[in-house]
Amino acid sequence: MTPAVELREVAVHFGRTVALHGLDLSVAPGETLALLGPSGSGKSTALKAVAGFFRPTAGRVLLGGRDVTDLPPNRRGLGVVVQSYALFPHMKVSDNVAFGLRARRTPRRIVAERVAEVLSLVGMSGFRDRYPRQLSGGQQQRVAIARALAIRPPVLLLDEPLSALDAALREEMVAELLRLRSELPDTAIVYVTHDQGEVLALADRIAVMRDARLVEVGPTSALYHRPAESFTASFLGASNLLPVEVVDAGTVRLGELRLAASSAGLPPGEPVALGVRPHRVGVREYSGAGLAARLVAVQWRGTGFRLDLELELGHRLRAEVPAVDGLSVGSRVDVSIPDACPLVRVA
Repeated sequence: MTPAVELREVAVHFGRTVALHGLDLSVAPGETLALLGPSGSGKSTALKAVAGFFRPTAGRVLLGGRDVTDLPPNRRGLGVVVQSYALFPHMKVSDNVAFGLRARRTPRRIVAERVAEVLSLVGMSGFRDRYPRQLSGGQQQRVAIARALAIRPPVLLLDEPLSALDAALREEMVAELLRLRSELPDTAIVYVTHDQGEVLALADRIAVMRDARLVEVGPTSALYHRPAESFTASFLGASNLLPVEVVDAGTVRLGELRLAASSAGLPPGEPVALGVRPHRVGVREYSGAGLAARLVAVQWRGTGFRLDLELELGHRLRAEVPAVDGLSVGSRVDVSIPDACPLVRVA
């Protein structure tokens, strides 16, 4: 199957600054790929290279098998929402949303219906006659989302599209994007966000980026449960990374504690880390039955407590528990680590 989007060794330089190293990545028709990483990781640069906003210093961009590297954005047939909104300041909201449809010579009746539909979706029906300067930043972003959705593009590029929306509307928009995927099964989506919840809800695959390079790419569930790289484990799900030693193909050692972990292919003595999600860490009053630790900090988070712990082995880790059962800062506690946590390479 021909990829809907393909980047072949795409690099973007601004003078001596490397914003994106040679990136190889593809997105299949109907697939949602999330680009995830900290600020400066290159994820937005990659998306803007696909959109045509940045001309690659090297490499090629293909859409549906067609080389579009040298084409301007308006000839690529994409739906795009960027953080800066990119609305036309001289056009009313309704005209901004209708712009792509009119450029495609869509019949007037369908334009009116689609504009009304997407403005209602993003909660902007009452603002159709306003200009962008009369809107707040969050309202402008909602209009930009509506404009991108209105044209039903074969490829939809979303750069932090929900970041300015309130929590309730963000939930509605995530649900609408999921509905859109089911109604348009051939539409590919490339999604840039810092919100892990959005990524887990929407993405079929995740490409994790750091320092303008691709760290790891794979199916969402696999990357969350079985990351191969320590950076992926810590960034996606905030795993604790505990240095361990490989004992044999199915066992690792943390201090004197032996844990079951798939270490096939790793020789004994190999330095790796165990990725342990905070919600899987067990904490109880000290009895000597687990790893000894000191409780350093306690935060109430509404649905439970976040605990910062210092193992007597010298490592720090975080736990998320439903109750603290009388434990207080300074308490000595037992910490339990479950079997079958993923092993990751130490960068």
